[in-house]
Parts: sequence; C-alpha cells; structure tokens
Amino acid sequence: MAITPPNSFLFILSILLFSILSNAIDMKNDVDLVKLNKKLTKEKLSHFQLYWHDILSGRSPTSVQIVKSPTNNGFGQINMIDNPLTLGPKLSSKVAGKAQGFYAMASQEELGLLMTMNFVFTYGKYNGSTITILGRNEVFNHVREMPVIGGTGLFRFARGYVEARTHDFDLKTGDATVEYNVYVLHY
Repeated sequence: MAITPPNSFLFILSILLFSILSNAIDMKNDVDLVKLNKKLTKEKLSHFQLYWHDILSGRSPTSVQIVKSPTNNGFGQINMIDNPLTLGPKLSSKVAGKAQGFYAMASQEELGLLMTMNFVFTYGKYNGSTITILGRNEVFNHVREMPVIGGTGLFRFARGYVEARTHDFDLKTGDATVEYNVYVLHY
C-alpha cells in the first residue's frame, strides 16, 4: 500500500519537527555543560576543624549499635551515627552540623573501623552542603587519615582527606570526642 501525498507530507513534517526539537534539547544541554564547566575552573583548597561527638550513653545517644558482634573481639559490630559536629571540643560549643552514617568493626586483630559518613553542614558558609568520608580508622593511632570521596552543594566534585585525633574518651561510658581536620579540594 503506497503512502498518499497528504499522509507523506504529515509524516515528513513530523520527522522534521522531531529533529528540530531534538537538536534544541541537545543545544540546551550543551549550554548547561558550558555553564558548569565555567564554574569548575577555579578549584580551591578549604581547611577547617570540627569536633565529632560520639555519644553512646544517656537518654539520647547519637550512636547506637545496630548489629551485635558474634565474636568476643567485637569484629562485625556496626553502629549507626547521627553525631553532632561542633566548632569547639565541648558538646555545648556552636553546632556546625552532623556526622551521619555508620562505623563497623572491620578488623579481627586490632581496633580498626570502617567509617562511612556524611558531614552535613547546617551553619555558616557551608550550610546545606555535605562531604562524604569513607575509610579505615585505626582507633589507637594518634592520627588517623581517611579520604573525602565526594560532596554536595559547595563541595560538589570534592576530594581530599580528614585527619582524626581523639580529643577525649570516657572508658566508663564509651563516649568520645574526636577532632577532625578536614582538607578538601572543591570548586
């Protein structure tokens, strides 16, 4: 069955309109990429210090065990966290945000944790931005280094590292305050 002239005209018109719309969408995406590329030309290094409060005790703990270890050495235990991040070492210091994620006992020989957390900023120029930290935390080392693997907001395309130092640890309650020095490259 042959296509009659009026139908072929509509068919060709449809293809032409589809092509024009497709090209317009592609051109808009190209413009968006150019704008994004211009924003990504000035990479900078930011350094800041925060205090991470891991509270296991009391009526409102910020760290709770969600998986109990099947062993005597703690291997396999997992804690979920929603820990305050403050500008000073005291819990009453100005809150800059929260550390949300989990840590797991990932070593059978020493106290080596797998840390998976987001620093969610709720104050200051980084308000609404996050950085993501994923790495090994060998707790008994004086300084522990973990990588920053990404971020959002002002920390989009972030990379860097953090240095963690135990500021205070209560043997009775298990509560800890850890100083975090954050070194992050971002645009």
